[in-house]
Amino acid sequence: MRVSSGSRRRWILLGAAVLAVLLVSGAIAYRAAVSEVEGEIAEALGPSGEMAALSVGWSGVSVERLRIPAPSGWPAADSFRAERVRVVPSLLSTFSRTHRIRSVTLTHPYLAMLRTRDGKLIALPGLIARTGTPAATEVAPTTLVLRRVVFEGGVLEIFDTTVPRPPLKIRLEQIEGRLDDVRAPAFRGRSRFELEGVVKGATRDGRASIAGWAEIATHDSSVKTQLRSVDLLAVEPYLIKEGEAGIRQGSFDLDLQSEVRAGHLTAHGKITLSHLELIPAEGSVDTFMGLPRRAVLASLANKRDEIQFEFTLDGEIDNPQFSLNETLSTRIAYSLANALGVDLGGLAKDVGALGVQGGQAAEKAAKGAGGALWKLFKGKSDD
Repeated sequence: MRVSSGSRRRWILLGAAVLAVLLVSGAIAYRAAVSEVEGEIAEALGPSGEMAALSVGWSGVSVERLRIPAPSGWPAADSFRAERVRVVPSLLSTFSRTHRIRSVTLTHPYLAMLRTRDGKLIALPGLIARTGTPAATEVAPTTLVLRRVVFEGGVLEIFDTTVPRPPLKIRLEQIEGRLDDVRAPAFRGRSRFELEGVVKGATRDGRASIAGWAEIATHDSSVKTQLRSVDLLAVEPYLIKEGEAGIRQGSFDLDLQSEVRAGHLTAHGKITLSHLELIPAEGSVDTFMGLPRRAVLASLANKRDEIQFEFTLDGEIDNPQFSLNETLSTRIAYSLANALGVDLGGLAKDVGALGVQGGQAAEKAAKGAGGALWKLFKGKSDD
């Protein structure tokens, strides 16, 4: 059947009209999603949040010089800031109670985190305090889905109060990376991430690479961490025991694969110590990490100024007696002793008990390792 030219024109016009309606409807819906994001940004910042400018366009929302001042008692002036935040919503946000964000790009962001004495990491304390769990009578909160968060030239500062005062500050700069699939406020489901950056040090800067996934709601995670040429002085408080003279210079490489399932931590790592130089032990305990300094330095001299060893971590992170600092330092000390060629025998049992017996096992194992090596190299027993 032949279709007349007039009919063809009518069908073309009808198709063009339908397409125009769809485009206009889509544009209006997308504009509504953008306006919704604008309102949520202003609400999320609250009365303490600051921004130099907020602009809304067809493609998204841009915030210039965003700043969230830190509350009283926080170790940094700001808990978060960014030179620019670019938010691009998803059109699907207009058709459900789930707000979907296609991408968030943070340009030169800064984040300060606090590690409390019980080992918990806290970030954005002001925002977290305002977003508690809703009461049973309240309407369920709207789900926010972030498909991708991109970091460009970021800075992260971690203030660790688990070490002697003042809190140890670990600073990472030039952070580039991304975070995928975050669902708030439930935070269920795996969020994948990749980060690379520079670890600042007193005498040298190292490199860090971290990748894996984490489920915030359950605390389950699988993370691969690589550190290269990191200044030992940046982590000295984790290594030096009370009374020891300390480190003059040195660097380390770390390869660590950690898994957390149902509150149980399992990790396997490898450390390489390079160019280690210790401060003279005049008037101090003549040990390093509880081990005889002469053994450590002799091993460095015999192995081209490098010591390499492997270690494992195993414990229940929810156990109040579990101390990651003590577990890690003790396992490293024990593995270092093995790398020096010393068999510590039954001490392995004490080290393996970490996470069950907590700090007492750590102290016993550390003292035992140091004492056994000290007797070996001194050639006599303690009275």
